Amino acid sequence: RPVVVGFGPAGLFASYLLALCGLEPVVLERGRQAQQRKEDVERFFATGRLDPASNVQFGEGGAGTFSDGKLATQKNDRCGRNRFVLETLHQFGADASILTDAKPHIGTDGLITVVENMRNKILALGGEVRFETCMQELISVDGRVTGVQLTDGTSLAADRVIVAIGHSARDTFERLYGQQIVMEAKPFAVGFRVEHPQERISCLQYGERAAKVLPPAPYKLTSKDTRRPLYSFCMCPGGYVINASSEPGRLCVNGMSLSDRGSGNANSALVMPVGGDFFSLDDPLAGMRFQRQLEEKVFSTKNGKIPQQLWGDYINNRESTGYGRFSSRTRGETALGSLRGLFPAQWEEDFIEGVRSLDGRMHGFWDEEMILSGVESRTSSPVRILRDARFEGSLRGLYPCGEGAGYAGGITSAAMDGLKVAEAVIKGSTD
Repeated sequence: RPVVVGFGPAGLFASYLLALCGLEPVVLERGRQAQQRKEDVERFFATGRLDPASNVQFGEGGAGTFSDGKLATQKNDRCGRNRFVLETLHQFGADASILTDAKPHIGTDGLITVVENMRNKILALGGEVRFETCMQELISVDGRVTGVQLTDGTSLAADRVIVAIGHSARDTFERLYGQQIVMEAKPFAVGFRVEHPQERISCLQYGERAAKVLPPAPYKLTSKDTRRPLYSFCMCPGGYVINASSEPGRLCVNGMSLSDRGSGNANSALVMPVGGDFFSLDDPLAGMRFQRQLEEKVFSTKNGKIPQQLWGDYINNRESTGYGRFSSRTRGETALGSLRGLFPAQWEEDFIEGVRSLDGRMHGFWDEEMILSGVESRTSSPVRILRDARFEGSLRGLYPCGEGAGYAGGITSAAMDGLKVAEAVIKGSTD
């Protein structure tokens, strides 16, 4: 039976397709079931007490479960995988609008039900899902996978292992690298979450009259005429800034929306790429260490609370002591202060110039009462686990998959990659 490590979008859809084809996969997920995980995450938002195995990053549905649930993708879809993903999500509880909307989304409240229903179907087809179960290492003989060793000391025989661990499974990256699994450092992007009143964004996008009747407006902005590109990422209309931490003593943020997108604020990451100018691309884990160091610095600024600063205070390098005409919509404790000094001075100058450029594309985006939250550091995986034309890694029978392996960037693209890898496993099982 094939083993799937990780139950985010990539692992979920890989497992689902394997189960449909009668291969009865065994899924290993370090976190908990979606409803239990939801309770753990809400407790963390309220108290700041982090469960490293059950949080915004880890658990059934992966990081995508606590997001806006955006399903748009720029991946080419000549084989119909994108349509298959959308139809499957609808089959298991998502609103039919995702089949026709140009920019479909589900929302966190909808995603939890969908992933639970998909899991139940996998089980009904003979699959197995083991929660609170983490892979320790791969077992191999003569360059081929023969099983997986679990952190509880037990092992599981398998000659096909799909590794869909997500972009935050840093301990697993370290263990795989220690086993000489071939991987490389991959550039990614870092920055801040920014908030505007949703009404303002909708007026800028639609005009005042149309904004009164149309749904909350999204935006997508890119500046390429500055020294370092700046772009919006994972924009959440009517959403919340959330504490997305997964390791004790480290802090990062992300964005989340419910299906009604009704928080009153728009938020998005504004990020700039980092790579060889910040860490050595010759070291596969250097980017991961850079993320950790940055998140430790952010955590220490306000003792684990999300640090925030108004844009006017940021550009003038003074601490914020209060909000302006609107307040933040967050999940997790916050504290006003200063975000200066988290990045090098040149990066800060480029960021300010980038926001000025974005305002030229959507006039009114520059707002001195715009709220910044730090720090957005997990836009994508800092590593790529190399695979060949058969989708196998440096061991035969090992299939790196999804966002954590460096081959996707979002719910739909990760799900599509899960399907693609599952197809390769199915083909290999019939050759």
